[in-house]
Amino acid sequence: MWRYLKRLIIGKPLKTMDEGGQSLTKFKALALLSSDALSSVAYGTEQITTVLITLSAAALMYQLYAAALVLVLLFAITMSYRQIIRAYPSGGGAYVVASTNWGRPAGLVAGGSLLVDYMLTVAVSVTSGTEAITSAIPALGSYQVLIAVLIVLAIMALNLRGMRESASFLTFPVYFFIIMIVGMILWGVVNIASGNLTYHAAAPVGGAVKGMTLVLFLRAFSSGSSSLTGVEAISNAVPNFKRPKRKNAANTLAIMSLVLAAFFGGITYLSYYLGIRPESGNTVLSQIATAVFGHGLFYYLLQLATALILAVAANTGFSAFPILAYNLAKDKFLPHAYMDRGDRLGYSNGIISLAVGAIVLIFIFHGQTALLIPLYAVGVFVPFVLSQSGMIIHWLRERGQWWWLKASVNLLGALISLGLVVFLFALHFGNVWPYLIVMPALLYMFYRIHMHYKRVAAQLRVVAKEKAELHDYDGATVIVLVSNVTRVTAAAVNYARSIGDYVIAMHVSFDENPEKEHKTAAEFKSTFPDVRFVDIHSSYRSIATPTLRFCDVIAKRAAERNFSTTVLVPQFVPKKPWQNILHNQTSLRLRAVLNSRENIIVSTYNYHLKE
Repeated sequence: MWRYLKRLIIGKPLKTMDEGGQSLTKFKALALLSSDALSSVAYGTEQITTVLITLSAAALMYQLYAAALVLVLLFAITMSYRQIIRAYPSGGGAYVVASTNWGRPAGLVAGGSLLVDYMLTVAVSVTSGTEAITSAIPALGSYQVLIAVLIVLAIMALNLRGMRESASFLTFPVYFFIIMIVGMILWGVVNIASGNLTYHAAAPVGGAVKGMTLVLFLRAFSSGSSSLTGVEAISNAVPNFKRPKRKNAANTLAIMSLVLAAFFGGITYLSYYLGIRPESGNTVLSQIATAVFGHGLFYYLLQLATALILAVAANTGFSAFPILAYNLAKDKFLPHAYMDRGDRLGYSNGIISLAVGAIVLIFIFHGQTALLIPLYAVGVFVPFVLSQSGMIIHWLRERGQWWWLKASVNLLGALISLGLVVFLFALHFGNVWPYLIVMPALLYMFYRIHMHYKRVAAQLRVVAKEKAELHDYDGATVIVLVSNVTRVTAAAVNYARSIGDYVIAMHVSFDENPEKEHKTAAEFKSTFPDVRFVDIHSSYRSIATPTLRFCDVIAKRAAERNFSTTVLVPQFVPKKPWQNILHNQTSLRLRAVLNSRENIIVSTYNYHLKE
């Protein structure tokens, strides 16, 4: 049943040679990898105005200056990541750049930050999408967390089906959103020029605002910088592009940044001109759409487009997280399971881990986007600092044409990003302090995993001289675990006699039915008179503990005779896999406890049922 359900959700397996068919064109890559960055315009301006309105409505004038500074940072980051794409086309983005130029610890900080950030990407995008839905349909407000979780599961299933199918599915929401935002901005500008939209700004540009401070402006700027999260995703996913990979990835990044800049600047300008103020239950973008379109068809189309792109923006995380996890696993800092491809050639374990992490965050923060934004920004700007400063070292080492100009762009981006990180910690510490706990915990985990793999490799490495040191046994002791006398038991004992010099049948009896236990012992002895039968009594209905204790004693005696000890666990295999749930899994528990003993070999005898 599970196999058929899996095929229904994920689809038929793909051959390894089909991987080329999963590569992305610029058109599909823009939909798959830019949805996070483009969707952030739905809440970027709102984050700025939410900070400024705490002073006064007049202070909303400063959203234009904050937006201008965000666009300068966007330019520096875009240029930097275009360079990263060309210099490090294997993917991994900030993790690879920081590891190569700053060393492994810095790379792990960048990689760990991005792993958490991609989980936050999914959580923020989905919760923002549900807020757009509940703004249009207030009756769904009490189901916000449930809606968010269902959206995450749906996107996870979509990504498990493969990159090409997820890109095809995302094409409509992303380009639908682009068309609606372009239409809203152009129609708004036309109406402003024709005088159909009245100027409602509380203060003119350049006017003095009483009580305005640099700290408040920096808080607004740092909050608005959340619009730049997701820009780095393309540099992490360069291997997913069609050839020439570097050129296509760099061009896609440039297109995405131009669209993002136009949208963010246009929405911020309309917000200022129309005097939009943040309202609970009604987003800034929704208010702008109401002023431009009214409460007609186009308003609801824009709300639908916003909800769709915010929901699917989570897909950027699903595209970049598995590749980053693959690079960390390749360097032995994450489990090797993250290097395994699924049936549809995607890194399924990474996709599932990301979905689980995002759902946990949604429950922790109760689906509240505002609580996630500052931590979200820290998670991406720390890697920005490390990657851009790392590129400065790269250019100082490599030189090349116009290297000083490229290094200057990286320096600008690194300084602004560093300033943002400092501002976020200084001004939003109440929301970002978990980063100071999560990051050391991640680094500890990375190093423990890495140390484990190093120790395993050292212990498994074969040296030529070791061949002469392999142990030669004089005989073999085989212990057959017996529950009752059946065809399975008979076949297992017969097999044990073929491989062992000394065979013991061990049975665990209970107090509940002594007559049955005596009958089992008598039946076994009459069937196999030449095999020693040992009945271990258990007063606490435990099978594992007495079995382990008995096997330890036999293994110790066998070692004194230079015999090996094998424990044979008989089990029958039902004809239909689902029928396993109808039977207890005692054999699984016994193998689990016996595997802890290094001087005992555990073997399974499978008896397959025909009906």
